[in-house]
Amino acid sequence: MKTLKDVQIGETVKVKKLHGEGAVKRRIMDMGITKGTELYVRKVAPLGDPIEITLRGYELSIRKFDAQVIEVE
Repeated sequence: MKTLKDVQIGETVKVKKLHGEGAVKRRIMDMGITKGTELYVRKVAPLGDPIEITLRGYELSIRKFDAQVIEVE
């Protein structure tokens, strides 16, 4: 299983499934990250947290903890 946390800078991936529960899953979906959405990894902070992605025409920074529950292909 490949998660958003494992994606390299400059790679574009598609969301396959969200593994979070309750409020975590709801918050991720509210940010526009839903099944089938394409995500482009723009930057990763020097210590690896957060990860900056582009989706649906806007930039978003997401924590490594949240990136772990987003399965991609």
